[in-house]
Amino acid sequence: MNELDKNIVHFIKKHHVFNLAVCNHEKIWTASCFYAFWNEKNALVFLSDDETQHAKMMMQNPVVAGTIALETRIIGKIQGLQFTGMVEKAENESLAMAKKIYYKRFPYALGTQSTFWILTLHYAKLTDNRLGFGKKIIWQLNKTEKPILK
Repeated sequence: MNELDKNIVHFIKKHHVFNLAVCNHEKIWTASCFYAFWNEKNALVFLSDDETQHAKMMMQNPVVAGTIALETRIIGKIQGLQFTGMVEKAENESLAMAKKIYYKRFPYALGTQSTFWILTLHYAKLTDNRLGFGKKIIWQLNKTEKPILK
């Protein structure tokens, strides 16, 4: 597996909400979700009830996109991550680890009855103006494949 750039990892770990974009053949939809980062899988772990619009659509089409953004009016500090990936329900061993990772970050969520999801990153583009205006760091899971949605 291609190692995720340290600047991207640092940015992901600094935040806790991402914007998720899903689609099927008929609709597109977005949702904001709390997440915890699973280092070894380059994945975001999040909760969502199976009956939500985005969960229903993820079950039909696991290819998703998303963003994480730093809100600032200072142009030199603008940072944002755009990404694509594949999402799946956490099950068996991955469910146990997903719970451990998520509850460590959000202990007040213990006992929540929602489904745990794992979003494995396939492509990520970090824009970081602190490194220079419009500076972008691009990462791809498999350098020989084209990104899912570029």
